[in-house]
Amino acid sequence: MSKGEQTQERIVERALQLATRDGLAGLTINRLAVELGLSKSGLFAHFGSKEELQLQVLRAAAQQFQESVVRPALTAPRGEPRVRALLEHWLAWANDSTWPGGCIFVASAVELDDRPGPLREYLVSTQEAFLATLAKVARQAMEVSHFRSDLDPEQFGFDLYAIVLGYHHAKRLLHDVRAEERARNAFDRLIQSART
Repeated sequence: MSKGEQTQERIVERALQLATRDGLAGLTINRLAVELGLSKSGLFAHFGSKEELQLQVLRAAAQQFQESVVRPALTAPRGEPRVRALLEHWLAWANDSTWPGGCIFVASAVELDDRPGPLREYLVSTQEAFLATLAKVARQAMEVSHFRSDLDPEQFGFDLYAIVLGYHHAKRLLHDVRAEERARNAFDRLIQSART
């Protein structure tokens, strides 16, 4: 990796941390330059625009999510164990102290939901792909007879997604000390309703 690539990676990593707390719109070239000890023009040269920096932040987050949540969960046996592994890794992601403001995807969804453009399009594509992954693991659980054959896997994925979004809201915004317990209870009910 070249020195320029190392610098760009360092910039994106710090920008990702800030974006979890301040949002993508809160990222400024000036603030990043000061925090990283770089000139504004030097930092700007790595991306060419603030929007490109923001897009790189979302791409880095998506890659880290794949490496931290999806890939490890897919090593679990097919069926209910894999679904449970997804929840465990996903909650660990949401609780990771690396992200001072919580999940970048939750924060960005609120920020970008009504703002058309490349950032929203990229975020939508990542979330649709993850929902498809959730439906796929539910389908696999049906194939190994852990889940009933008439289960709607897309609805299952939606419900699981909603549980984790609810958890994030309860923990981050409401400071509900029982947020994780409530999320796990909701997950257990979802699993019970899906079983054969």
